[in-house]
Amino acid sequence: MRRDDVIRLRHMLDAAREAITFVQGRNRSDLDTDRQLALSLVKEVEIIGEAAYQVSQATRARASRIPWEDIIGMRHRLISISTWTSFGKPFRETCLG
Repeated sequence: MRRDDVIRLRHMLDAAREAITFVQGRNRSDLDTDRQLALSLVKEVEIIGEAAYQVSQATRARASRIPWEDIIGMRHRLISISTWTSFGKPFRETCLG
């Protein structure tokens, strides 16, 4: 595995762990009322997606059970929503289904 891929995978893992710490003791409704929480989670998902995007095709093929395209796609959707004024309907539809 390429050294760069190891670094990117570590970034993904670190960001995922960080996101988990952010939601400890929280519930879904907190995303509607706590903008700092919502922005923090969005940032972590962006980090995960950007790192996944940078992982080589060879490494992705070796870890084929990871939904690479879904992870990268979520990052692209988050980045493309650049005109948010709140985490209302567009956020819920895009990120929470």
